[in-house]
Amino acid sequence: MNAPTQPAAAFGIAAVERDTGLAKDTLRVWERRYGFPAPARDANGERVYPPEQVDKLRLIRRLLDHGRRPAAIVGASVDELAAMLDGCVDAEGATAARDDSLLQLVRLHRSAELAAALRQAVMKQGLQRFVADTVAPLAAAVGEAWLRGEVQVSEEHLFTEQVQNVLRSAIGAHATPGGRPRVLLTTFPEEQHVLGLLMAEAMLVPEGASCLSLGTRTPLADIRSAAVGGGFDVVGLSFSVAYPARQAIDGLLELRAMLPDEIAIWAGGAAVRDKQKRLPGIRVVGELDDTLVALRDWRAGQG
Repeated sequence: MNAPTQPAAAFGIAAVERDTGLAKDTLRVWERRYGFPAPARDANGERVYPPEQVDKLRLIRRLLDHGRRPAAIVGASVDELAAMLDGCVDAEGATAARDDSLLQLVRLHRSAELAAALRQAVMKQGLQRFVADTVAPLAAAVGEAWLRGEVQVSEEHLFTEQVQNVLRSAIGAHATPGGRPRVLLTTFPEEQHVLGLLMAEAMLVPEGASCLSLGTRTPLADIRSAAVGGGFDVVGLSFSVAYPARQAIDGLLELRAMLPDEIAIWAGGAAVRDKQKRLPGIRVVGELDDTLVALRDWRAGQG
């Protein structure tokens, strides 16, 4: 039986990455996870993508930029994606206005109004969508404003404190004692940012996972002791953009060697994004929605 032939106008994976802005690793993961893209192979066995698949990938990338989840869009048809994009464009003005209004409350130190707006948003959106659609973009906006000198450290702390309060309250309302997997959440000793942990917990708890947070700055020996002694299934760690990637990788590999194989390690955050190849035995969670994929994969592996 002859191997599939390369289409005349096919794109190699490097060309698709340049054209769409989607990383090669992302394309390969989607191929395995969602069945799309579905490249052919050239004479050397390399992936090649027909133009219609590249066109669809461009639409997908635009929807990702609008905050859509890969799981919700990669399997959709081109017509469905185009309709979604039209809806995003229509809603973009309203979303921007909402984000601007929340950012303005941060800048003006209007703590009570910010807290009320965040509580209203979580009631309207539900916990998981609140994290993905409000907290994540607002955190990015606050960070960018801080880099431009438009937000002071005190204002950034105000934002973080109010978001933490709302998330902790909402997480408590969804908590399911005795759920599986049992997830231990923390950061390494030099990582002081807690928001990533809370966002991960907010994604997992509504799915029935049982989470316990040690907070930030936990020594590796203490992480091991808590994970083993507490009978946890997963150790989840968060790394902010300020954390050195090399240090994160070294620490994760050291922790992997310290823990029994049956305890999974999930690592997320900007410092470890796209570092999966350098972290064997560790699950790198690239985006918030990938937390749910990691959860489903863990449960599938227990069956």
